[in-house]
Amino acid sequence: MLDVVSNIKNLVEESFNASARSLQGCHYADIRIDVSDMRWASAEDGKPKGAGRDECGSFGIRVIAGNGKKAPGYYGRIFSLKDLNNINSLIKEGLVHAHNRAFANSIKKERLTSTFERFGKSLWGTELSPTDVNRDTVPAVCKTDPRTISPQDILLLAEDTSKRVKGLSGIQFNDITVYTQSMGELFASTDGALIDQYFTYTQGNVYVVAAGKEGHQELYEYIGDQRGWEVISEGVNVQGVNLLDFSKRVAEDALALSDAKPFRSTEKEVVVVTDPYFNTLLSHEIIGHPMEADRVLKYETAYAGRSWLFRNFNENYLGKQVASPLITTYSDPSLPGYGHYVYDHEGTKGKKVMHIERGILKEFMNSRQTASLLGVAPNGSYTATDASFVPLIRMSTTVFAPGTSDPKMIIGDISDGYYLWGMHTPSISESRENFTISAIKTYKIHRGEIKELYRGGGVSADSMSFLMSVDAVGNDFKIYPIANCGKGQPMQTKRLGNGGPTLRGRARVSGSSGK
Repeated sequence: MLDVVSNIKNLVEESFNASARSLQGCHYADIRIDVSDMRWASAEDGKPKGAGRDECGSFGIRVIAGNGKKAPGYYGRIFSLKDLNNINSLIKEGLVHAHNRAFANSIKKERLTSTFERFGKSLWGTELSPTDVNRDTVPAVCKTDPRTISPQDILLLAEDTSKRVKGLSGIQFNDITVYTQSMGELFASTDGALIDQYFTYTQGNVYVVAAGKEGHQELYEYIGDQRGWEVISEGVNVQGVNLLDFSKRVAEDALALSDAKPFRSTEKEVVVVTDPYFNTLLSHEIIGHPMEADRVLKYETAYAGRSWLFRNFNENYLGKQVASPLITTYSDPSLPGYGHYVYDHEGTKGKKVMHIERGILKEFMNSRQTASLLGVAPNGSYTATDASFVPLIRMSTTVFAPGTSDPKMIIGDISDGYYLWGMHTPSISESRENFTISAIKTYKIHRGEIKELYRGGGVSADSMSFLMSVDAVGNDFKIYPIANCGKGQPMQTKRLGNGGPTLRGRARVSGSSGK
């Protein structure tokens, strides 16, 4: 099915553009088409649970039209293999729907403008910031093509891994799920853009329940990368291990935590060291999401929140210090991993977006429309889970930049503090101005050495206060996958990348109540 993209791209461009130009008051139109071939399997406590193959496709159309104020209209549809013979007719039908919606929106904007004087002045026509017109083909990067791996092969691996984990003393339950996927995307616009991109993803999910001295401990983790079957068969991932070794490590951590005492919350701020794996979620929640321009401009307020960095055009932190001078953060789709792409879903080439540079707030991720409103250039941050959805401004790979300090020295300088390893659960305020993020493992640091292991610890802090408190940044930069970032209504769950180096700052460490 993946060949569909390359086979139909020229036909789609000619037919779509000719049809769009014939529509009344059509100023611009684009189409996105994607196809996917995913193979998967799962096993539970050493027994096969399920396996299969899913092939599907979707397309989405945007039209900007109107005789007065320009407005957008969207149409999205999922299709199957049997629809391919009729795909051109389906696209033309969708184009008419999108155009009708755009024209209706334009008429309503005009009516509201003339009816409500003050409110009417706030309604603007939809303008897209100029971007280069790109024509390109971007191949997938993989050693072993997912399309060469059968569901039966995947099931054998999942079943064998689950059996071996079950054999570990103290493990009460385990579930292993594996999938590998190939995707193709096509973008064409009336501006003349024509881009087809191809991706491969492979991921292994591990869930275990262990029993120990302090009770039961659940643990869920995953490994994955934007590559082929080698991700889990050969350990080509950030963890550097294959699925079996990774699963054993998760099980061993669960066993250790089941023997560990619960962490008791600190009453005051203490010195905390957070590892790159923990900082994956930190960069995601308090850097990445607040840097999305649709949140900044309050488009996302009802169901996803705003940004602690931007209240309005007169009250915001642009050009001001929001973090320690040691802190630099950015988003960059050219980095490897789940967040990698060359072009976003409106044909803009992805760019490195510098969010915080040496503590100073610089720039947000945007789309062509929000770039126009903000008076800046588009930076290629407009993507959707699949083509049937309206794109949203999303992170690609958002990270803390590496520093120069040796992580061992960062810990060695501490008399008393805590080391938090691994990302677990976030609890974030509406504008992300404060947060609690729990770690997989929390350790006591005493006289420069990592000591007792606790279960249930996490960092609780005001976002700016914590960033300002950072006094050491490690040189151990890593990017981890985020497999399930949710945003939008209807919800779009997307893969992306986050990470950074070890950080040292000050915060309360939260855990169980009591002393």
